[in-house]
Amino acid sequence: MVSTSDFKNGMAIEVEGTIFTIVEFQHVKPGKGGAFVRTKLKNIDTGAVIDRTFRPVEKFRRVRVEGKKMQFLYATPDEVVLMDNESYEQLSLAPALAGDSLQFITDNMEVEVLMIDGKPAQLEPPMFVELEVTDTQPGVKGDTVSGGSKPATISTGAVINVPLFLKTGDRIKIDTRTGNYVERV
Repeated sequence: MVSTSDFKNGMAIEVEGTIFTIVEFQHVKPGKGGAFVRTKLKNIDTGAVIDRTFRPVEKFRRVRVEGKKMQFLYATPDEVVLMDNESYEQLSLAPALAGDSLQFITDNMEVEVLMIDGKPAQLEPPMFVELEVTDTQPGVKGDTVSGGSKPATISTGAVINVPLFLKTGDRIKIDTRTGNYVERV
């Protein structure tokens, strides 16, 4: 069991039969009345973030969280299919568990699946990926000094902003957490 004084960001707890991860929390001691803990909790099933306050004496069941390396096979509008690297079993997930990071994942890429109590909760790609620019307009001469950017389509079909000096066929490194260009490879 976990009390509110043990809370940490990212910790998974069970509240009223539903599993949540703690997005953020704050211990509050008002001038009048008793202390309380204000939290933002993310529901692992729906992805919805809710605000809840708890008394300091409340206790919750801590949920076991582990990461599992899996290979991305393919995605359809209804599912994301992965393969366990150890047992070669296939796992089907809802695309919502991958979020926006799905646009940077390519076939056969190794990803990490966050498992909460043995149930898949979130798909995390590598922090940085190297992809090819498949379509972009040429930069206008003279604009490179100002450090401008232009939209570019990458090999997965996503569109990101890149510096003006990049051209079609260049390989670039992208930060999957933010979706931003990092460097040319």
